[in-house]
Amino acid sequence: MKTKKYISSLVLGGALCLLNGCTDYLESDYLFKERMTIEEVFSNRDYTNEWISNAYSHLGSGYLQNVCGHKYQPFNFSDDMCYNSGDYSNWRNGNYGESGWNNNSAEVWKQCYQGIRQAQIFINNIDRNTLFTAQERADLKAQAHFLVGYYYWYLLRMFGPIPLVKAPADYMDSYEDLAQGRNTYEECADYISELMLLAAKGLPLRRGYEDIVRPTRGAALAIRAKALLYAASPLMNGYAPMAYAKQMIDHEGRELLSSQYDESKWARAAAAAKDVMNLHQYSLYVFKARTQTSDPIAYPITVKPPFDDQFSYDNWPDGWADIDPFESYRCLFDGTVPLTENPENIFTYGQNQSNDNIVEMVLRQLPYHEPNGYSENGMTLKQMDAYYMADGTDAPGKDLEIGRNADGTQRVSGYMNEEVRANYKYSNIGDGTSLQFADREPRFYASVGFNGAYWHLLGYTADKNENPNVQIFYYPGTPNGYKSGRQWLNTGIGIKKFVHPKDIGDGREYEKQSRRILAKGSSVIRYADILLMYAEALNELTSSYDVASWDGGTTYTISRDINEMKKGVQPVRIRAGLHDYTATEYADASLFRAKLKRERQIEFFAENQRYFDLRRWMDAPEEESLPVYGFNVLLGENKRDDFHRPIVIQDFVCSFSDKMWFWPINYTELKRNSKLTQNPGWTYPE
Repeated sequence: MKTKKYISSLVLGGALCLLNGCTDYLESDYLFKERMTIEEVFSNRDYTNEWISNAYSHLGSGYLQNVCGHKYQPFNFSDDMCYNSGDYSNWRNGNYGESGWNNNSAEVWKQCYQGIRQAQIFINNIDRNTLFTAQERADLKAQAHFLVGYYYWYLLRMFGPIPLVKAPADYMDSYEDLAQGRNTYEECADYISELMLLAAKGLPLRRGYEDIVRPTRGAALAIRAKALLYAASPLMNGYAPMAYAKQMIDHEGRELLSSQYDESKWARAAAAAKDVMNLHQYSLYVFKARTQTSDPIAYPITVKPPFDDQFSYDNWPDGWADIDPFESYRCLFDGTVPLTENPENIFTYGQNQSNDNIVEMVLRQLPYHEPNGYSENGMTLKQMDAYYMADGTDAPGKDLEIGRNADGTQRVSGYMNEEVRANYKYSNIGDGTSLQFADREPRFYASVGFNGAYWHLLGYTADKNENPNVQIFYYPGTPNGYKSGRQWLNTGIGIKKFVHPKDIGDGREYEKQSRRILAKGSSVIRYADILLMYAEALNELTSSYDVASWDGGTTYTISRDINEMKKGVQPVRIRAGLHDYTATEYADASLFRAKLKRERQIEFFAENQRYFDLRRWMDAPEEESLPVYGFNVLLGENKRDDFHRPIVIQDFVCSFSDKMWFWPINYTELKRNSKLTQNPGWTYPE
């Protein structure tokens, strides 16, 4: 009997591989190579733990990373972030094949379905291992349910509707019988919701330090909320382009994207976000106000935001009187706050990242000379313009070049010097810096490496002729300006988000480069996202809905309640040191929608969000087809006025076509599964 079960397990693994596109049976599965049976694995505590660990391991694949560079997956780059390579234009024009980007189409599909399969086998067998307590088994099973749901979510967001393999296949079935078509988007989102509810029932509210990468109840409910929000969004909820929706079909001709709008989906999404909020486990991270400093450039004394009769007098969370909005945002990303101490973190991969990780991304952001970086990743002018002024107004000349300058203002002229410094609240920018960059909101200074910004480099070594607090300009002829044969920023706008004041590269040898970059982990989902998701979903409602809470313990009445919408918006705005939206903006759904989209663009810059947001909102055809603007980096300091006059970056040609709504399915998978259909705009193997 033992031999039979061993053989069955191997055949089952092979059958699922045929269906789900893996190249080996189970990577677990050196356990099988050691002639172990399922019974032996799940009667041994260590081997059982190794099995679930292996199911987690696919998260550490570079192809499933969240915040990273562009080596394995380029979704961190949309109309907001760019990099100095011809690949960027190929990316922005859809000039890649059915293999995706660096073969990520095949790899993501493979890694996710391998993780799903391993987690499903674990779910089916963990209860037989009595070496774990009943509580431990329940937790482990819930973790496996979470992994199945999360891998499906990753696939759904990237590929759109996918096949849902809800149970291991029967190894006696023929190859043709194992073939399975795609489920509808709604079916996929509902199944992810079901899995996350199962997970939430068995997961704890909190984890200890050593288990930071394992999901909690909040993580399951947060991913559920995200999946339901996407399902409620226009592309998936009745507003997909008709011609595209007609082509997005399964093997039987069934349309996979809903053709009918269902407002109640927004209510479900809002209730799901409220479920996370009502756990009372999370809050936004804030840094207390700094009243003295020994380094006013790297660690400036807190600048109080302009007066606001709602927020200036009160301490956090009701106001900003006792916090530093700049440091509250900077420290959230630069490695200052460990994930274990971050009240905003809901789910993270921790340090389980490939070599194309956040540290590598920081190296690509650091300027070439003195910071010893690659000077490769930059920011678009559109993203720079999105940041507000300190008083919450638009920057003068915002979006002038793309024809969206509603107030008719021009960009600010002039440069910072001692004569004008006293006129500015945020005056600690260096001399010679364009006044376009003065008095912007705190998130601007934590994110934008503008021309003339200080790069702090406090991890410097004096005997290497390195210096701290270096003001860096991008004029040709300066150490970091345009120079043939070397990396340079096409837009003339750098990125400081994720960069710690101590970060500095370490020579030109790749292995040594990251030694002086602080370790950083990113949140796959953080509490600010839940808050803004809640406000976004409420805004779309015109009726009232009764929706049960995740555990059925209560029933929410969900409607477009402005006081509830403020619960989502105000914490994010207070932390950022900005006024709340106006009564008119709250009252008008269209105005609020535009404000919410801009808030997400700023708050989640470089966090692998905007690429997907633009698609679910159906804004991608317009936003991703606009020319990329930046500064004229070919002009020197003697023509600095012209340098700061925006131009189209000719190296970055952008367009959007329907095939770019979702990612292509790899030829290998289409050959293996005869019922699998390709996404519209992409081809089938010959």
